[in-house]
Amino acid sequence: QFTSDQLWRYFTDLKSPDFDTYLALVHTRFSTNTFPSWERAHPLRMLAHNGEINTLRGNVNLMKAREGVMHSPYVKDLKSLYPVVEPNLSDSGSLDCVLEFLVMAGKRDLPEAVMTMVPEAWQNDRTMPDEKRDFYHWAACAMEPWDGPALLTFTDGRYIGAILDRNGLRPSRFYVLKDNIMVMASEVGVYDTDPANVALKSRLKPGRMLLVDTQEKRIIQDVELKMRIAKSRPHSDWLKEEMITMEELRAASSVVPESPAAVVANGEMKEELTEHDMTRIWGGDRRISLFGYSIETINMLLLPMIRTKKEALGSMGNDAPLACLSQFQPLPYEYFKQLFAQVTNPPIDPFREKIVMSLMCPIGPEQNILQPSAKQCHRLMLPQPIISLRDLKVLKKNTHRGWKTKEIDVTFAKEEGPEGLEKTLNRVCDEAAQAARDGYQLIVLSDRKAGANRVPVSMLLALGATHHHLIEERQRMKVGLILETGEAREVHHVCVLLGYGADGICPFFVFEMAKSLREEGVLEPALTDEVLYKNYSEAMERGISKVMAKMGISTLQSYKGAQIFEAVGLAEEVINKCFKGTPSRIGGVTFKVLAKEAYERHHLAYSDKDMLVLRNPGLYHWRQGGEKHINDPVSLANLQEAAVNKSTNAYDRFRESTLDSVRDCTIRGQLEFVPSDNPVDISEVEPASEIVKRFATGAMSFGSISLEAHQTLAVAMNKVGGKSNTGEGGENPDRYLNQDPDFNRRSAIKQVASGRFGVTISYLANSDDLQIKMAQGAKPGEGGELPGYKVTEDIAKTRHSVAGVGLISPPPHHDIYSIEDLAELIYDLKCANPNARISVKLVSEVGVGVVASGVAKGKAEHIVISGHDGGTGASSWTGIKSAGLPWELGIAETHQVLVLNNLRSRVIVQADGQIRTGFDVVVAALLGADEFGFSTAPLIVMGCTMMRKCHLNTCPVGIATQDPELRKKFAGKPEHVINYLFMLAEEIRGHMASLGIRKFQDLIGRTDLLRTYENNSNPKAKLLNLGLILKNALHMRPGVNIVGGSERQDFQLEKRLDNKLIELAQPVIDGKQPNINIDMEINNECRAFASTLSYHIAKKYGDEGLPDHSININLKGSAGQSFCAFMSKGVHVTLEGDANDYVGKGLSGGEIVIYPPKTSDFDTITNVIVGNVCLYGATSGKAFFRGIAAERFSVRNSG
Repeated sequence: QFTSDQLWRYFTDLKSPDFDTYLALVHTRFSTNTFPSWERAHPLRMLAHNGEINTLRGNVNLMKAREGVMHSPYVKDLKSLYPVVEPNLSDSGSLDCVLEFLVMAGKRDLPEAVMTMVPEAWQNDRTMPDEKRDFYHWAACAMEPWDGPALLTFTDGRYIGAILDRNGLRPSRFYVLKDNIMVMASEVGVYDTDPANVALKSRLKPGRMLLVDTQEKRIIQDVELKMRIAKSRPHSDWLKEEMITMEELRAASSVVPESPAAVVANGEMKEELTEHDMTRIWGGDRRISLFGYSIETINMLLLPMIRTKKEALGSMGNDAPLACLSQFQPLPYEYFKQLFAQVTNPPIDPFREKIVMSLMCPIGPEQNILQPSAKQCHRLMLPQPIISLRDLKVLKKNTHRGWKTKEIDVTFAKEEGPEGLEKTLNRVCDEAAQAARDGYQLIVLSDRKAGANRVPVSMLLALGATHHHLIEERQRMKVGLILETGEAREVHHVCVLLGYGADGICPFFVFEMAKSLREEGVLEPALTDEVLYKNYSEAMERGISKVMAKMGISTLQSYKGAQIFEAVGLAEEVINKCFKGTPSRIGGVTFKVLAKEAYERHHLAYSDKDMLVLRNPGLYHWRQGGEKHINDPVSLANLQEAAVNKSTNAYDRFRESTLDSVRDCTIRGQLEFVPSDNPVDISEVEPASEIVKRFATGAMSFGSISLEAHQTLAVAMNKVGGKSNTGEGGENPDRYLNQDPDFNRRSAIKQVASGRFGVTISYLANSDDLQIKMAQGAKPGEGGELPGYKVTEDIAKTRHSVAGVGLISPPPHHDIYSIEDLAELIYDLKCANPNARISVKLVSEVGVGVVASGVAKGKAEHIVISGHDGGTGASSWTGIKSAGLPWELGIAETHQVLVLNNLRSRVIVQADGQIRTGFDVVVAALLGADEFGFSTAPLIVMGCTMMRKCHLNTCPVGIATQDPELRKKFAGKPEHVINYLFMLAEEIRGHMASLGIRKFQDLIGRTDLLRTYENNSNPKAKLLNLGLILKNALHMRPGVNIVGGSERQDFQLEKRLDNKLIELAQPVIDGKQPNINIDMEINNECRAFASTLSYHIAKKYGDEGLPDHSININLKGSAGQSFCAFMSKGVHVTLEGDANDYVGKGLSGGEIVIYPPKTSDFDTITNVIVGNVCLYGATSGKAFFRGIAAERFSVRNSG
């Protein structure tokens, strides 16, 4: 555990002139998502790794499962090496174990083993030679990829090499020198040499390998190396002989395709189902209720998927109860929340970067990976995981090539009672293990027999238990697991099944229901069975790709079995049997409860009552008598009355009704305050005027909401001393320049999101906070979305875009692929506005505390933790309902980990997500929050009625619309928002008085003032264990300063080259002289060059800047990252040398010229001169580079 400088002082032999080596491999880690420890120090036995393996859990599980089919001619007692992956290692350590195992026990040469584990994006690359493609295809049959952003360096003493992941998400630059030295690093400028000594400057491309053979003393190029490996065995012949496809099985099968019979609709076409229609269609089939369908499921999710081949959009976030609190028998899928990439690795853009995505998977028995042969190809290749009704019949009856299929029923007799669930799970596990031993190649788990007398075990429980049982029995690699289920239908359901080991899924009930809807005239007659299947599976493919991409995973083969979920509210017994290794931090429902709910669903479907109407519990939209929602009509009406009329009576009613909803829906509702024996008089408590300064409004962009609504929030927050947030849509200069102090429309918080809309140097310079939006509560891992019909001329101008064109931000910030990159953007923004507080917005998920501590180490001064239930102007329902965790878990974890690392005093922590009342605020403070964000509540105060039409531009109260006629209906006023905030602050003061607390700061982190709610009438809530949340951080590390922001982050801005630059250029900035010429040397430690100079220009002249060529700077050397970021008009920089990543990021009118050193004699057009992601988010200006630019050049430019 050393910094680079300490290494030389500790290992003194490194300083000796006699110490000599022909190769060196060094890795300096930024320890973010693990605590530093000796065993994690790099290099490991064979590799050093800069990146993340996102699929780690699946890779490790499958490596364990392979123990049942592996044997080696080179190692007698192979079992002595098990488990191959030692427990409790980091992702790099696990990768190292498997790489070493393949090389030592499989006698693969090192480059081939690396190629097998980290393949290129071969599936969609039409330019790839056939031999190489066939090698990768064969390797995919032998092993799933280890997927994630990675620069992998490796050596065995003879070879030393590096490979970049398939997406090229890490920087890798190398020089070849004339004196036969090669230097590769993630930056240029790390090795000093005369420019005349450089023979080549290049970079590693995505998926490519660089190899040096130190015996032959030569570099082996990627093309030569991989073709040699590809041709080393007859992979193409093996594939032709052994690979099985569905076409082949269909041809060999006796199953006849269903004829596309003409369908006549009864009367006219219908847009959606009414409850009356539903009754008629489903007449006698009550399975629809048994499998938990509702009218919302059909109208809001399935019909759009079948009609448009896409998931439906929704808006306003998720305010329904967590599954562990719901009394409406949620399916087990609802207990799982998707995890997503933030900070330590990026999500992927699954549509713009489609070339790296693949849903193709080999399924069926896997052979011994240690002995390459044709047998590895003897698997069934599925292009995607959704199986049609016909193909399922083909697979069930298949005997082709000696394969056979075992069908296992996952239902049990009604008479067995709820105890039947666990018995059935054990039976299914035993039958599956026996089938694997008996030589079956495929197992079909089926709930088709569910009906009046048979109760289905949830397919998710049956699958999870079977998958893990087969892994433990070392039988999993001998069989493919296929599901025939009536239960799964949504994208989230299918993703959870894939994540827990399914190889293929036939959601038979969806297809049967679609046929009935067609006959009833709800779906067009032209939609034949084939078209229904294709449309649904295409929508599902898009949905699965999006969910995989949220976690930064490109291939379904790696996502399968990777368990990238957190369970909220499942007991340890359920996790251990069905979902081993999945985090479930608050305990929760047991098998007994799950069985009881399965029985209740069965009883509701098949009780003697004539079930005329399909239930609609209102999971998405509030319904009388249905699921509770935080935003119910009574609370909305009370809040609006309170705010408009300044009525404390109405506010008290709002508080009561909201607290009831919060008790029904949220984790915080399961807590209550511990009243003090020594309450204080309210007159002694901090005044409301101070408390409201801790409030901020949420990041709602001008675009998602109307200008009137956006400005009303800004004016209100400026009047009370809080902060409003621009959101990711920029802000017009007329709102932040020359404002009337009594009607100040300037948003104090300016957001910098992945689309970089409207981010100019003037925008940055005129802010109090600069907030980097890493994720959004309603849809973490996805970008913001503004439909084209909401993009008016005004909005387009603010965003530097084109009217009428939809604006979708990419899921990743293209300049943040790692924690080091985020630290760089934090530094860049601090340089672009030294007076702003730099904030990073994260979303709650397991591990967010460790990410937040990495963000604090990266010098952020403010961290927002958003809950999963935050609002949105437009998002798919999968994102709104199924991704992210409650902020209660995130705030508690973040506060605890920051205190543990003694970082809490450096950052201010903000909570947001459906925060409404003083109760919510005080709970958040007691768990560790300093500040509080409000979005939905202020919108309600301004008139929002929760129509959830934001994404349609039809908001009837003029808030979330750009329609000029509807905007006239906006009736919100700043005073209404101010009234609400002060009533809220007074409620908080009341709670503080009863808790015996005078100063708000004294609330923060006082978990001893919380306890579990005692009068809880919800039996499921009583099973939760909130002990983890209620741990007092100061008991873990006593004596630590926990006053957020009391210690300043040290950016070392006093050491910047810009200071000298500003001093020299000051006469030009002050208008005392027309221009100036400056000559300087630069090295790669000088980052964000000219950004602070540009800040001073922008503060004085705005985006107009200075006249062309006012400040001319000539440089020599290798420039550091973010060279000329956000550079103003009038500044002209010429660099003789080269530069690293992010040159000209956010360029705002300046001019950049970069050319190679004059003494270098290499061919400039074949040499790399600038790094990745140049000119990202640039809005104006010019750039001239003589040479090659690396990946993602000029993405997301506007202007």
